[in-house]
Amino acid sequence: MAWLESAASWLTAEEWQAVRLSLSVALRSVAFGLPVAVLAALLLARGRFPGRALLDALVHLPLVMPPVVVGWLLLVTFGLRGPVGGLLNDWFGLRLVFTTGGAALATAVMSFPLIVRAVRLSLESVDPGLEEAARTLGAGPLDRFVTVTLPLIAPGILSGAITAFAAGLGEFGAVITFVSNIPGETQTLPLAIYSATQTPGGEATAAKLAAISLALAMGGLLLAELVARHMHRLLGRGPR
Repeated sequence: MAWLESAASWLTAEEWQAVRLSLSVALRSVAFGLPVAVLAALLLARGRFPGRALLDALVHLPLVMPPVVVGWLLLVTFGLRGPVGGLLNDWFGLRLVFTTGGAALATAVMSFPLIVRAVRLSLESVDPGLEEAARTLGAGPLDRFVTVTLPLIAPGILSGAITAFAAGLGEFGAVITFVSNIPGETQTLPLAIYSATQTPGGEATAAKLAAISLALAMGGLLLAELVARHMHRLLGRGPR
């Protein structure tokens, strides 16, 4: 895109690397979290089971916990000596701590509730009569979900994914706690801004990166709104 080419000429190689890494981490975080978030939203919106309130609280916990605490919990769990991280490293040679994949995991955990909430609201707005009509016509649970429910909740899925992507671009606390601030590996845009503010004479660099961060965040939020409106128009629902 033209604005990305313009930004690339405006930034140094190291600064542009942080922007590219942020985009990659945010995209991977959505890819990690979206399928699980849709399943969680289905369970919370349609499920009736013991512990549903506890699951609801756990899903939304990253919204109210300090990001540094989330990052510490990830470090304890997925670190090389953690119960999960140790097994992943020993069995598959997979290391998440201090890696780009770990940054994506931390970002996915922090943005996960945003997707769940968007999908859950869409599910709760679906007319149950439509699914019941499909059931009486012989459609099984999977057929009903794919042909009736999924198209109706698509605006929520898309807007939630885009909002989570935009939020992931700005994640700081969980990322720096879990994977540190390693240039070229885990130094995303917010971490690069932080490093610039800690460097003498780095005010200009911090201002440039902050402007890029603001533009990306605003663009993501506007895109989420436009996508949701467009999908609602296609479905004949909502504002036009």
